[in-house]
Amino acid sequence: MVRNASLFSQLLEQVPRNVFASLVREHGGELHAKGFTCWGQFIAMLFCQVALTDSLREICNGMSCCLGKLVHLGVQRGPSKSNLSYANAHRPAQMYEDLFWAMLERFRAYGQLGARIHKFRFKNKLFSFDSTTISLCLTLFPWAQFRRAKGGVKAHVLLDHDDYMPAFVDLTEAHVHDSRVLRKLRLNAGSIVAMDRAYNDYAQFGRWTDEGVTFVTRMKSNADYRVIERLPLPKHRNIRDDVLITLNGTQAREKCPHTLRRVVVWDEANEREIVLLTNHLEFGATTIADIYKERWQIELFFKTLKQTLKIKSFVGTSENALRIQIWTALIALLLLKWLHHLSKAGWSLKTLASLLRLNLFTYRDLRDWIDDPFHTPPELPLPQQLQMAFS
Repeated sequence: MVRNASLFSQLLEQVPRNVFASLVREHGGELHAKGFTCWGQFIAMLFCQVALTDSLREICNGMSCCLGKLVHLGVQRGPSKSNLSYANAHRPAQMYEDLFWAMLERFRAYGQLGARIHKFRFKNKLFSFDSTTISLCLTLFPWAQFRRAKGGVKAHVLLDHDDYMPAFVDLTEAHVHDSRVLRKLRLNAGSIVAMDRAYNDYAQFGRWTDEGVTFVTRMKSNADYRVIERLPLPKHRNIRDDVLITLNGTQAREKCPHTLRRVVVWDEANEREIVLLTNHLEFGATTIADIYKERWQIELFFKTLKQTLKIKSFVGTSENALRIQIWTALIALLLLKWLHHLSKAGWSLKTLASLLRLNLFTYRDLRDWIDDPFHTPPELPLPQQLQMAFS
């Protein structure tokens, strides 16, 4: 007899069904539903992400050809294109957003997502904030107009560097400026956030300084400032300048009247100077430079999301369907990060996702498979006829 369900079924065991059911009731996900459940919709969209299917037809045909293997997933048969299309257009995307945050909190509570790669001496929470633009065809997505002949949406992400997973996500139309989303962040005192120069907002910098939040960002080339003190430079480092400044512009000084710090770092790889602006006056200049360098992790996060999962092309054209696909992509990434943390094979996350895609309905123990995916599975024991003792 088969002792294990499929790898896809074992992966779905990490989705708390009681939490999912409560979210369905809370958002009225199955109101007036006729047979096609929210769980079936979620499985279909997660299959879209893990299997990298290109259309509703591929999702439905791919699941329908699995015969009895769908029973292990909690559904009796594959969905139809019309049912899945209607569900993506009308069932609330907020339900999948809440599911992602509930699952992320659960994984973090048990420490199942790994740890920070770059170790710092400070114990402060480190975040990086950035956005990525997903281009869309304006003819198919008229609600997402970006430019005259181009559409798009933006995913604004605050990345927690303790496990390199989001602490905040906001999906907006592409024309929304990055600094507008910056005001939605709620950070605790002592937090450190690294950003690119697109997020230069002196009013926000002033509020963060009052609240005890540290920021490290690129300084604008046309910023008007006055040097009030020069700090000693570390020896044999790539620090070229380290000064305390105040902003000179009338409006800038009113918005941020605090003493700031300007650090000039030499980038040897690209042979250029990087000018950093921060409100932390005590860290060494090398630490400030390393904090900004760590911001590269959010670029790797976006790269992994776009190259490993299905968020560059969409199976629905409505805003709700697009949001559902992006949130299920984040859920799939969360599950892949969990598998990557458990695996002892030493492979990359991209390789893990690729091999999992080819073995979704393979009947093997998931923990054994992620450690040695190329190992020949054990032969199934032959059924034995029990001997009955008749008197």
